[in-house]
Amino acid sequence: MTTTRWNGAHRLLRAARARGIDICFANPGTTELTLVAALDDVPSIRPVLGLFEGVCTGAADGYARVSGKPALTLLHLGPGLANGLANLHNARRARSPVVNIVGDHATWHLPFDAPLTSDIDSFAKPVSKAVIYLRDAASLPAQLQEAFDIASGPNGAVVTVIAPTDVMDAEVAEATSPSPTRPSGKGAVSDVAVDAAAAALSRGGPLILLLGADALTERGQRAAARVAGAVSARLLMESYPAIVSLGGDLPRLERLAYFPQDVLKQVGEATVVLVGAKAPVSYFGYEGQPSALVQSDRIIELSRPDEDSVAALEALAARMEAPALAAETAATPAVPSDAGGAGPLSPVDVVDDLIDRLPEGAIISLEGSTLGGPFLQRAYRARKHRVMTNTGGAIGQGLPCATGAALAAPGVRVVSLQSDGSAQYTVQSLWTIAREKLPVTVIIAANHRYGILQTELKRADASIDGDVTGRLTRLDNPRVDWTALAQGYGVPATRVASRRDLQLALKQGFDEVGPFLIQVDLP
Repeated sequence: MTTTRWNGAHRLLRAARARGIDICFANPGTTELTLVAALDDVPSIRPVLGLFEGVCTGAADGYARVSGKPALTLLHLGPGLANGLANLHNARRARSPVVNIVGDHATWHLPFDAPLTSDIDSFAKPVSKAVIYLRDAASLPAQLQEAFDIASGPNGAVVTVIAPTDVMDAEVAEATSPSPTRPSGKGAVSDVAVDAAAAALSRGGPLILLLGADALTERGQRAAARVAGAVSARLLMESYPAIVSLGGDLPRLERLAYFPQDVLKQVGEATVVLVGAKAPVSYFGYEGQPSALVQSDRIIELSRPDEDSVAALEALAARMEAPALAAETAATPAVPSDAGGAGPLSPVDVVDDLIDRLPEGAIISLEGSTLGGPFLQRAYRARKHRVMTNTGGAIGQGLPCATGAALAAPGVRVVSLQSDGSAQYTVQSLWTIAREKLPVTVIIAANHRYGILQTELKRADASIDGDVTGRLTRLDNPRVDWTALAQGYGVPATRVASRRDLQLALKQGFDEVGPFLIQVDLP
């Protein structure tokens, strides 16, 4: 009978499991082999292999958004972490609890400046609330508790743990008590903030409640609807929420517009009450356009993203004596019909047919404006579902987030609404989706161009057909065959160009036990 020799890697993984972490998205290398071996001895943490580190970090983000629990990544040295930085940027903006374990050379090997030696700390700092270098075996319990406390805090955070091989190899005592979990509830909103919001809303005039963070949960929206009903305020959600419940009998939410001119028109002279959301700013700086899109004297902050917005809204409703709302009748999607034209598809066609067929409780991972804009405008008509968006704007989030979401919610249908340009950044996700047999239906909007860049060029009165602008925004030479790519990664796929074919493909995609990809050819 063999006896397991407990080492630093075991201690790290057991500490993670004691804090409720049950999954590790990994792309390891030589410096992480002790951790790989230790995963065999901690079977309650599920290892999931990604073929690119950006898949691992994006999947951890999606898993955290849906489950509310931290996820681990296991990455190879500084270059491996660097490959995952874009989606860690998105995770930071989503306030997702993610703990990156990044292997490093043995402490005694670092002075020799081997080829893969790098400044991991500098790579990690911009996307991490804390970077913790594991000094030695004796310090592990305190350092690991610090890492998991920060990640699981009320605002959610990315934490990077740098794990030298000799610290992971070091022998430790097996018997350790799990570190106590620090309470991670969100901070309470003061009575002063509730009073200020009530006073502002009572003054009348055009009013907006701008919802973010936990205000976008079902309970938060229902409380917000009570307040809005009492003072005839409009309900808006932030432009790119980490996760939001929509459809069914939930209140209809406007989405805060993307371009600054549109935001200025949408908000007008309204007083804006921030509920778990930040004040609206322009996504980019445009000459002649303000960066801050609502004047500070028209902004009232009820709650910050790290505060309990749900309780704040309920307290505000009580303060204003807002009556309880009658139960709303859930929107009834149209009965799906297989009758469809044979003509060209439009993005609205795709979205309308998807909404008619979207299963109750589905999760949407949305990346790209081609289908994303029309979907969010019409999502209230669908059965109740949740939507994740690209919180930080770093491209390549959609497919990995869908991967993590499917692992966080077993048996729930996940739909990746994906543009073809951004999908190429993390196309390797398809392999992980196939390997794990995840119920992910991928809908690729194949217009063979970078649509958002062409839109920006048109807004700047620039040609999209110039030699350079054309070459840098068109993806039609050669055209990517997404069905062939998907099948090469092990995902069944079909290509559609008419509405009738789309409807049949959606039925097939939702009937599949595992994944399915639909390439939608658009003009």
